[in-house]
Amino acid sequence: MPPLDTPQDQPNLLSQSESSAEFEAIEQAVFEQINQHRAEIGLSPLTLDPVIMQQARSHSQTMANNRDLSHDGFQDRADTIAQSITYRSVAENVAYNQGYSNPDERAVTSWLNSSGHRQNIEGEFNLTGIGIARNDQGEYYFTQIFILSN
Repeated sequence: MPPLDTPQDQPNLLSQSESSAEFEAIEQAVFEQINQHRAEIGLSPLTLDPVIMQQARSHSQTMANNRDLSHDGFQDRADTIAQSITYRSVAENVAYNQGYSNPDERAVTSWLNSSGHRQNIEGEFNLTGIGIARNDQGEYYFTQIFILSN
């Protein structure tokens, strides 16, 4: 019987655990850039929430594993968050990039240059969670979930 959790079975999970400090630094950088933009236009800062972070990280890891940028499962993520946080509205931005020394800046810049993504960043939200994952091909996947809590 073959082993169940060999690196070949889950290479991206291994890569993520080995690089968790790097991902946390990138997540923090995205968070700071988003709040800096909000401050520049007179909006209040977002607050990081661990429940939302977990959902964002999980989705980024799924996208990295599947090499598929998508909002698939968004309603499931929103429903899971709703079990812990009563909210009035929820939105999500996703991004992908590869080959840059500043993947966080690239993701935020691409969001700000897209009207729909920018609308989420500048929206009436007070909580957020950011998740980053990288696969074996060096592709970075980003998820940011925005919540307006009650």
